[in-house]
Amino acid sequence: MSRVLTARNFDPTLQRYLANIVGVVLNIVLVVAILGYFGMETTSFAALLAGVGLAVGAAWSGLLGNFAAGAFLIIFRPYKVGDYVIAGGIEGTVTEIGLFNTVITSPDNVQTIVGNGKVSNDVIKNFSAHEYRRVDRTAQLAFGVDPIDAIARLKTALAAIPNVVSQPAPDVEILEFNERGTVLAIRPYCHTAHCWQVWFDTNKLIASTFGTAGYPAPYLVQENKAPA
Repeated sequence: MSRVLTARNFDPTLQRYLANIVGVVLNIVLVVAILGYFGMETTSFAALLAGVGLAVGAAWSGLLGNFAAGAFLIIFRPYKVGDYVIAGGIEGTVTEIGLFNTVITSPDNVQTIVGNGKVSNDVIKNFSAHEYRRVDRTAQLAFGVDPIDAIARLKTALAAIPNVVSQPAPDVEILEFNERGTVLAIRPYCHTAHCWQVWFDTNKLIASTFGTAGYPAPYLVQENKAPA
C-alpha cells in the first residue's frame, strides 16, 4: 500500500498512519474470512471479538488515548514527517507518526519513541515551520577592545558563512558588560537543516576574526581591598 501512496505523491506523514490502520483492519478481516471458510460461525466470533475489544480497550485506555491523540496530530498537523521538533520533551527529526507513537531521531542518531498522548499534552516546538531560524552565540571582549570595531568585523565576516541567509541580515550587537569587558550577541539566521553547521562555523569565525584583529584574551579584573 505504501508503494501505491508513494507513487501518487501522497504525504509521507499520512502514508505510514493509513498503512498501519489498513494493516490492522485487513488482518482482522483475514482472520474472520479464514474462520468462515472452514465453516465456523463468524457472527458469534465477531460479537466475541467486539467484546474482547471492549475489555482490552478498558484495560488499555492509555493506548486508546495515544491512538486518539495520533488522529488529532494527523488532523491538526502541528508537525509532519521530516520536521525538526521538540515534542514530548524529545528533540530531533520526526521519522514516523504511528497509530500510538511518534518516532523521533535525535541529532546524535538515537531513535526515541514517544507516546502520542504525551506529545499532545506537552509543548510542541516545530523548528521547521518557518523558512529560517536564529543561531544565538556570544563573544567576550577584553577591556580596551573597541566593541564597534569588533561588530563591524563580525558583520562583514558572517555574511560569508555558507547557508547564512541574507534576509534577515545577521545581528551583532552589544549584549552586556561584565567584569571581563564587553559581551557581544552574534546572531546569524539559517534554515533549520543547517543550524549546527552555522553554529560551529560561527564559533570558528569568532575565534579567527578576533585572532586576526590581535584582540587580547579577556581577563578577570579583581578589586584589591584594603585590609581592615
